[in-house]
Amino acid sequence: MAEVSIRFHPLAAEEAEAARSWYFQRNASLSDAFLQELDVAVRNIAEGPERWPSFHSRFRRYLLRRFPFSVVYRSKGAVIEVLAVAHHRRKPGYWRDR
Repeated sequence: MAEVSIRFHPLAAEEAEAARSWYFQRNASLSDAFLQELDVAVRNIAEGPERWPSFHSRFRRYLLRRFPFSVVYRSKGAVIEVLAVAHHRRKPGYWRDR
């Protein structure tokens, strides 16, 4: 398997940190669980980016199991760009122009 590089769009990184912070304010272990699940998502995407269905034509998304978030990404060769760590109640497609 070729080495894959994962790059987070700056706004996607901000979204992940905002979610982590929100969960931390409620319960530190919940914050840890969110980060662990996000890490699993990124590793799974890196291992097989084509495994998840197309989403809005050029993108793909990975649904977190325990949390109401999706990791929205696109794959360009050996580079996977995470465009959003999108809460399911946020306006759909807000990340398309990233």
